[in-house]
Amino acid sequence: MDLCRAQFREFVHQVPLMYFIVCWNAVAVAFTYRNEASPWLNLIFPVVLCAVGCARGFWWTRNSQTTFSDAEILRHIRTTGILAIVLTSAFTVWTFLLYPHGDQQTKTHLTFFLALTQISAVFCLFPLRPAALSVATFSTIPFLIHFSVVDNARRLPEALMLTMVAGGMVFILYKYNATFAKLIRSRHILRQRQLETQKLSDENRQIAFTDPLSGLPNRRALLSRLEAIASRTDREPGQLAMVFIDLDGFKVINDFHGHQFGDHLITEVGRTLCSLRGEHSMLARMGGDEFALLIEAGNAAAAAQQFAASALACLTQPITILDRQFQIGASIGIAIDLDGQTAPFELLRQADTAMYAVKANGKHGIQLFDKALDEGKKWRHQIEQEIATGLGRSEFDVVYQPIVDARTEAVVCVEALVRWPGRPGGPLTPDEFIGIAEGSGTIQALGMYVLERACRETGYIRGLKLSVNVAPTQFNNPDFCRHVQEILALTGFPPERLQLEITERHLIDYPERASQAIDTLRGLGVSFALDDFGTGFTSIAYLQSFGFSCVKIDCSLTKRLDHDPKAGFLISGLIQMARGLDVSVVVEGVETASLAAALKATGCKQLQGYHFGRPGPLRNIVAHELVGHMASEVA
Repeated sequence: MDLCRAQFREFVHQVPLMYFIVCWNAVAVAFTYRNEASPWLNLIFPVVLCAVGCARGFWWTRNSQTTFSDAEILRHIRTTGILAIVLTSAFTVWTFLLYPHGDQQTKTHLTFFLALTQISAVFCLFPLRPAALSVATFSTIPFLIHFSVVDNARRLPEALMLTMVAGGMVFILYKYNATFAKLIRSRHILRQRQLETQKLSDENRQIAFTDPLSGLPNRRALLSRLEAIASRTDREPGQLAMVFIDLDGFKVINDFHGHQFGDHLITEVGRTLCSLRGEHSMLARMGGDEFALLIEAGNAAAAAQQFAASALACLTQPITILDRQFQIGASIGIAIDLDGQTAPFELLRQADTAMYAVKANGKHGIQLFDKALDEGKKWRHQIEQEIATGLGRSEFDVVYQPIVDARTEAVVCVEALVRWPGRPGGPLTPDEFIGIAEGSGTIQALGMYVLERACRETGYIRGLKLSVNVAPTQFNNPDFCRHVQEILALTGFPPERLQLEITERHLIDYPERASQAIDTLRGLGVSFALDDFGTGFTSIAYLQSFGFSCVKIDCSLTKRLDHDPKAGFLISGLIQMARGLDVSVVVEGVETASLAAALKATGCKQLQGYHFGRPGPLRNIVAHELVGHMASEVA
């Protein structure tokens, strides 16, 4: 079919010329025989011939730029070939009828015009080999036969010459068509290779812009889209929004259950998010456990918030992967181009900043970007750097808060707490810098600093237990247990006197790693306390499975004793439950003598709070009258 299309393109511009030559020669012949033949031969016949030729020539001229279908091309080729044979044959018959009516000069003219018409028709039909051969056959053979017998073969030389010319044209026609067909085939092959190359290029582009795991567009695809949007100048306010999603707890699943579970989880999350996105949006996997949704719509702000809310609700639900159930969450940031002037790449950064603000505030939430977050981010980055340098300059200090026996009020344990008095820019409270240290990873060094210093400072007081807080992210360090053992060996601190306090977050975020670390250190004699007990919904279930030796009832429950009579029953119930599990109990937040007395009545064994001492230097506790009986044991 490619050859037919190419032939059609070639001859479509030559067909009007063929009809023009036939008509013009018909007029010339009629003029030559104007006084020699009857009106029927000299007028009516050429008029009909010219009318048909002019009509067809005009039609082709008008449609020379028209795009025809393959079926139409075949039909027009066939029709043109038939009409060319009919017209040249009619012209030949007409000239044969006119020939006897002229003198020698007009006969010579007639022979010339007839030969010229036949040759021109064959030439114009060169691209269509069947049509050209048919015209040559239906015109040359009758021409040779006719002039071989009329006028005693006086015109035979002209007939033979025309036959030789026709034969030469047929030979050239075959060579031309063979070369033309070869060219078309070459062009077809070239075009096929170009199409294959383009297909391969498209496939490579598809691979380059698609995440192989989730099947979603990848980071490169999203950045390419943002670049295209950045080049536009017709954006209006509120028509562009970005949602950035980071999964909570994915790394734990990936590390402890293997990449197979992690890959299945990413695939499932991708399907879930894809089902939630609306029109005019692009969902991309940015890498790891991060996804981003770009929304281009008139109601981009509302669409972004609706998607974020739906995504958070869905990702909070348990997910079953390979017959095992997991529960994750998500930290989601939203940025909206409110003024129509925010650069698309800046919008991505803003959404990312908003997402990290969620993570810094405990994860699992949605945050809309505002300019204050940038200031907060700069401030957090500054504090991260100051923590790192502050550890090297000994800017941090360790203070201690006593934990007393509820019956005798003697100090039996101290909790080591970190402070930052030496900061050049002024002291910060632990609430201000501990979260930043956890997010930046400097909590590892800071935690080990507190543990080592506390072991050194309290090691000489015989019988005094030391309780040290461990941040959840410290368990994420595979060298955590080794570092603790090294500190115990370096300081000579007895492991059985060390108690590490962890919160329920450890067990939720890092269950298997926490279990391994607890088992390893318990084997050395280190005990563990579950901090903030009673505030979570799964704390009770963890008591036996993780082998805690102590629970610390959170001060939020203690404060309720002053105005909520039911709080006493709740605390008493928790104490009795812990006693039944052979777990000691420490009640935090004891600030008055009356509160201490009330807690003694519930059966609590150990108390901690401002009533017994605020966090301060160890020497204050040693010198206090509450531990006077311990002075004799000071080495």
